[in-house]
Amino acid sequence: MPKIASIAAILFLAAFSSASFAQQDATPASRKPLTPEALISLHRLSDLEFSPDGSRIAFVVSEPPKSDQRPAHIWLFEISSGIFRQLTYSEKSESSPKWSPDGKSLAFLSNRDANQQIYLLSMTGGESEPLTKGKRNISRFAWSRDGKQIAFLGPDAKTGAEEKKEKDKDDARIVDKDDKHSRLWLISVADKTERALTLANFSVSDLAWFPDGNSLAIIATDQPESDRNTERIFLVQTSVKDPKAAMKVLLAPRGPFGELAVAPSGRTISFIGSREDGPAPHDLWLLPVNMPAAKNLTSASLDRTVFGYRWNKDASLILLAADGFTRKLIRYSSSGEREDIATAETMPSSFAVADNGTIAFVGENSTEPQEIWIAVAGQQSRKSSSLNKSFDAFSTVKPEIYKYKSFDALEIEAAFLKPSGYDGKSKLPLIALIHGGPTGAWESSIEAWGQLLVARGYAVFYPNIRGSIGYGEKFIESNRADWGGGDFRDLIAGIDDLVAKGIADSNRLGIGGWSYGGYMSEWAITQTTRFKAAVSGAGMANLISEYGTEQHPSYDEWFWSVPYERPEGFLNSSPFVHVRNAKTPTLILQGDADTVDPLGQSQELYRGLKRYGVDTELVVYPREPHGFHEEKHLIDRLNRIVAWYEKYMK
Repeated sequence: MPKIASIAAILFLAAFSSASFAQQDATPASRKPLTPEALISLHRLSDLEFSPDGSRIAFVVSEPPKSDQRPAHIWLFEISSGIFRQLTYSEKSESSPKWSPDGKSLAFLSNRDANQQIYLLSMTGGESEPLTKGKRNISRFAWSRDGKQIAFLGPDAKTGAEEKKEKDKDDARIVDKDDKHSRLWLISVADKTERALTLANFSVSDLAWFPDGNSLAIIATDQPESDRNTERIFLVQTSVKDPKAAMKVLLAPRGPFGELAVAPSGRTISFIGSREDGPAPHDLWLLPVNMPAAKNLTSASLDRTVFGYRWNKDASLILLAADGFTRKLIRYSSSGEREDIATAETMPSSFAVADNGTIAFVGENSTEPQEIWIAVAGQQSRKSSSLNKSFDAFSTVKPEIYKYKSFDALEIEAAFLKPSGYDGKSKLPLIALIHGGPTGAWESSIEAWGQLLVARGYAVFYPNIRGSIGYGEKFIESNRADWGGGDFRDLIAGIDDLVAKGIADSNRLGIGGWSYGGYMSEWAITQTTRFKAAVSGAGMANLISEYGTEQHPSYDEWFWSVPYERPEGFLNSSPFVHVRNAKTPTLILQGDADTVDPLGQSQELYRGLKRYGVDTELVVYPREPHGFHEEKHLIDRLNRIVAWYEKYMK
C-alpha cells in the first residue's frame, strides 16, 4: 500500500431528496449504449509542459490498449493556431517531455530500445536521438538552466558478467543486497559523458536543480532496504568529485513526502509532505535554504490533499488540490494569500503554467473524458482539444452529489447514479461501490463499473466514507486503526438512508470495489448477509500476511503499528477471521503480478469462501499488476463484473 483509488464520475452538486433522484438527464436518442470496449478506448492525457516562450505545449497521449501494451506518445499544441500534432511515433512509448531552456529541443523518456532512456528531438526537424545508453531504466531527469547538462535518476547499468549470468539462468539474487538502486547522474549534452553524483548504496527518488546550475536538491535514502520512511532531502554539489563529500543533509521530514522543487530565486525548496508521520503526503511545505525547519503553507488555509504544484517567476505558486468530489487549481501569492482559480464545469488534473500566467490543464468530468483546457489570466477557461470526441457517441449518466449523516452524526458526502427513465417511485436495485485507498476518493471522472451498471437498470452509490481525501486531514485520520469500523458503518448508514427514502430495494443490494474497495467488499460479506452479490478486486483478506508480503508496508504501519508487536488490530479487522459468516456470492478478481495487494490475499479469501460453501469464483489475470493494462483483460474484467451482478441480483 498505499492503495490505488478508483475514480468515480461526479459533476455537480444537487440537493438530496426523492424528487432530485427522479430528475432525468436528457440523452439524445442517437447515442449508442456504452460498452466496455468504448470505456477502455479513451485517450489519457498527462505531462503538460509549456515551451520557454509560452507559445507551445508538449504533452503525452496514452493510446487505448492494444494487446498487452498501452503505448504513449508526445504531442504538440500550437496555442496561437490551435493546431495539435503528434511528435513521436515509435512502436513503444514516450513520456516526460521537457523543453531545453532555449526551446530548440525537447528531451523525453522512451523504452524503444527495451530500456527506458533519455532522447533528444530537435524542434527544427529530424529524428530523435538517444542521449543515454546502457542496460538500465531511467526514471526522472531535469535540464540545467544553461541547457548544457541533464541530471537524471537511474541504477548502474548491468555489466557484461551480469548479463551473461542472466542469459545462462545463473541468476539467484540475494534480496536487498543484490538490488540496484537509482543514483543521481550528470550527463553532458554536447559529448554525452556522464558521471554518478551519489553513492551506489543510496536510492534517489526525486531531483530539482538550483538556478545556479552548480547544485541540486534530491530526495534520497541510504537505507533503501528499510520498510520504513527513511528518505531525506539532500543538497548535492556538482563540482565536488567525491559523491560522499558532495552530499549534505538539509531536512529529514517525518512520514512520506515527494514532489520536490526549487523556487526560481533558489532560496526555497518545496515539497508535498505529510503532517507528523503520515499516512500520505497532504500539504505543501516550504524549506528556506540553510534553515533547519520547513513551514507548512497549506495546513490552515487549505487543509486539502495537494497533488501537484508549480512555481511562477514572481515567487507565487499554482497548486492542484482535492476538494470533495472534484479538484481545484489554487494560486498562492508570494506573501501566502490564497485565490481559487475557476475551471468551469470540469475537473483539472495534470497542469502546466507559462511565464505569462497562462495555465494549461487536463480537464474532465463524470460524462466527458479528458481534454486539454487553457485558462488565460482574467478569462474563462476553454476546452482546446477534441482527442476523445468519439466518446460523444455513447450514452452516459450524470451522478448527483448529496450529503447524509452517519451513525455518529459525521457528515458524509456521496454520489448517486440512477437509471435513465427512473420514475422516482419504484425501488431500485442498488450497488454500492467503494474507492481505493483508504486515502483515496471518488472524483469527477468517468467511472466504468457504475456507468455500465446504471445502463442495465441498477442504481449506483458512491460514498466518500471516513478516511477519504478531499475533506481535510482530520477526516483522513478518522479511520486510523479502525478499518471495518466507522468506515463500514458510514457505508451502511448511506444504504439505510436510500432504503428509508424508498429509493433502494433492500432485497436487491450489491457491493464492490478495488484495492481498499475490495477489502471493504470482503469485510461487508463477513459482517452481514444483506448483500446479494459482491465483487472484490485486488482486496485484502488478511492484514497480517498483507503486511508481510506487500510493497511499502509503512503505509499500513501508520494505521496499525506492526503485526510483530501489535497483531490484534490487524487480525480483528481482517475479513478472513470472520469468513465463516459469509453467505454472499462473491466474484474475486486479481492480477498475478500485483505487488501492492499480492495474489495470496485473494487466494486466502477464495479458500475460505469455498470451505463454507459460498458461491464464489477467483479469476486470476496473468502479468497484471495492481492497475490492469492489457486489452483483453480490461474488457474481460468489466464483462465479468456486470455478469456477476446480473446473475445474482436479477
